[in-house]
Amino acid sequence: MRGDILGATELQGPLTFHYKDLKTATNNFSKENKLGGGGFGDVYKGTLKNGKIVAVKKLAIAQTSRAKADFQSEVKLISNVHHRNLVRLLGCSSKGLDLLLVYEYMANGSLDKFLFGERHGTLSWKQRFDIIVGMARGLAYLHQEFHVYIIHRDIKSSNILIDGDFQPKIADFGLARLLPDDHSHLSTKFVGTLGYTAPEYAIHGQLTEKVDTYSYGVVVLEIISGRKSNDVKLEPVTQYLLEWAWNLYETNELIGLVDKSLKPNEFPPEEVQRIVQIALLCTQSIVVARPTMSEVVLMLLSGGSLLQPTMPTFIDAKSRVRSDTSSSSNSSSVSKATISVSQFSGR
Repeated sequence: MRGDILGATELQGPLTFHYKDLKTATNNFSKENKLGGGGFGDVYKGTLKNGKIVAVKKLAIAQTSRAKADFQSEVKLISNVHHRNLVRLLGCSSKGLDLLLVYEYMANGSLDKFLFGERHGTLSWKQRFDIIVGMARGLAYLHQEFHVYIIHRDIKSSNILIDGDFQPKIADFGLARLLPDDHSHLSTKFVGTLGYTAPEYAIHGQLTEKVDTYSYGVVVLEIISGRKSNDVKLEPVTQYLLEWAWNLYETNELIGLVDKSLKPNEFPPEEVQRIVQIALLCTQSIVVARPTMSEVVLMLLSGGSLLQPTMPTFIDAKSRVRSDTSSSSNSSSVSKATISVSQFSGR
């Protein structure tokens, strides 16, 4: 969704880089320099002439006159978003064959590496809690504090980067604004990721900031459990993470969700149970029942009583969603899901 760009004439433009300089910095976008990739394009590590290390993203969007115009205006907007929990956009290049974005480089990489990658088990409980709070603060800024309403649409552990102080920084925010205003994006590779995407968005194209709230709740469960949201092959149960968490909540056994790499004396059980309950509030089927991200920040930092969450909608990835927005043969993994619990309401 697009908000009105209030005071856009006062925004400072991003630094413009020469395409050839970024090509040199990334060693011609070599495989050795590739940091990762996603729906919006691949990311490469680059070293500028002055020795500064940056991350360069090659955007995978249409090369049309409108796309280039949108690129210029939206990048100008995104470059003015400054928050400690958002990855900073340093500049761009719209010349040459590619549209490139230049970001600050995060040496610790993405959160998913710490949760279920080669660095699994290295995060302490305090670090996990700080990441949970920092993510909430970053999203609250995008949704309610910046002068333009920005919905991320693809919050997931691989889009959360970790800085040298183990503080989280949300990446790729605002890029969804480069997409068309209509619903055609629902059947393209730009859609969110199965296991993180809110059902009302995946099926009906209903887009509000509560889509990000839902995804945030799922990532919180990943941070606590060290388990991928959409992996049913992991022990101790062959269920999707959200369904497992709900079942543990109903049986008052939420401590069973905690990553086994954390020792029992490393975390306060009451705090863990409280945070899981907040995550379940974020993933409720009834959209209006989900808290705003500002409310999530307050809940995380206060000891007040919490509402009881209602049952989430569980997504079974074995079948396709039957909806008007998922008919394209180029549909994403989200459109290959089906709602397996009739708990979908609040549209």
